[in-house]
Amino acid sequence: MSMEILLSICLGLGLAAACGFRIFVPFLVMSSAAHLGYLHVDGKFEWIASTPALVVFGAATLLEIGAYYLPWLDNLLDTVASPAAVVAGIVATASVVTDVDPLLKWTLAVIAGGGLAGAVQSLTSGARGVSTLTTGGLANPLVSTFEAGSSLGLALLAIAVPVLALFAVVVFFVLVWRFLRRRRRQVSTA
Repeated sequence: MSMEILLSICLGLGLAAACGFRIFVPFLVMSSAAHLGYLHVDGKFEWIASTPALVVFGAATLLEIGAYYLPWLDNLLDTVASPAAVVAGIVATASVVTDVDPLLKWTLAVIAGGGLAGAVQSLTSGARGVSTLTTGGLANPLVSTFEAGSSLGLALLAIAVPVLALFAVVVFFVLVWRFLRRRRRQVSTA
């Protein structure tokens, strides 16, 4: 497997993880980068680089980010965002993984891209649920800001340095796993 293919896989998985934080932010970043010629998307996904797609992704991003700042709407959006994040992760991965056999591409997109986006979305939904239960939703805007910033940062990092983006995703999951393991020990000893 060539270095170019490995980089495209890292790029796709980094973008998929970013879709788990916010669905439209990575697509806005992808569309902007492709529109400006910094990102190559697979031929069937060239529409991502179009001006209408850029406008739609921009509007959708603003609506999505704004909606997550409304206390009752943010938890409701998580029910819709979970399956949508999986689909977005699949599309994001498939759109940038190029020069591979279609079976490998779509298997990777569905299992790794969709799975990664779904895993990140599950963690963010859980964090928002804990925030709602412990603060009555008062801390939810902080969670939302973290998620939007993480999505933007990870999407930009995936395009600029795909390997580092995938490394950041691995570090994120290790930190979450260690935190949850520590919390489980605290609860069991209490």
